[in-house]
Amino acid sequence: MGIYEFNILSDHDKYDIVFTMAQFVDVVTEQQTRYALYSLSLFWVEVEYYAPTNRITGISSFVSGDKLSRYSQMND
Repeated sequence: MGIYEFNILSDHDKYDIVFTMAQFVDVVTEQQTRYALYSLSLFWVEVEYYAPTNRITGISSFVSGDKLSRYSQMND
């Protein structure tokens, strides 16, 4: 599956794909939000959680950029 096919899925289907097929990579916490990074095929998926309630508040996919840089900066 490519990023374009992933992006046209419903949020429910995106979560299903990520949690069953993607490889967990890392998690970063910024204030009260946790960002979990997953690898799926040739792109990345970030799942955003609101920590106090442990609820998912967003999902996004990308190939590179600021979102991916967030994880390398935290590990330096």
